[in-house]
Amino acid sequence: MDWRLLAELQADARVSFNELSRRVHLSAPAVAERVRRMQEAGVIAGYRASVDPAAVGQGVRAFVQLRCRPGACLLRTTSEADYPEVAAIHRLSGEHCTLIEVRATDLAHFEGVVERLGTHGELRTHIVLSTQYEGRPVGPLDTHRPVTPSAGWSNRGA
Repeated sequence: MDWRLLAELQADARVSFNELSRRVHLSAPAVAERVRRMQEAGVIAGYRASVDPAAVGQGVRAFVQLRCRPGACLLRTTSEADYPEVAAIHRLSGEHCTLIEVRATDLAHFEGVVERLGTHGELRTHIVLSTQYEGRPVGPLDTHRPVTPSAGWSNRGA
């Protein structure tokens, strides 16, 4: 895995192969070939614009934990089009089966989404007040690093 290439592409996916080759000290054809191989292998899953939801009128962000009722599972009884406010759905282990990230225009809109989601089971909602850290790039992990108490998250590297 060429972590240097992935780090640069995650920081700026629009960088040219010429500029990328300068940053990682490889020729442009070598960079193009490595990027092509990572795309074909599914390591690079795509390129997209990052849009600020608040800037387009979706300023309320919340997470909803859902414990589905039998026969009413959100993942089995609905489609993506049924809930345009849903940004992500995660299947969970534990007490709740699903974690849903929701975007809404205001609290009244969020309330309506919660009412619709509530038809699927028991909910626990969490409105995001602020986000201190998000969007960490994927990089190598040191699995042999000892676990020590953290001084807290920061925005370094974001």
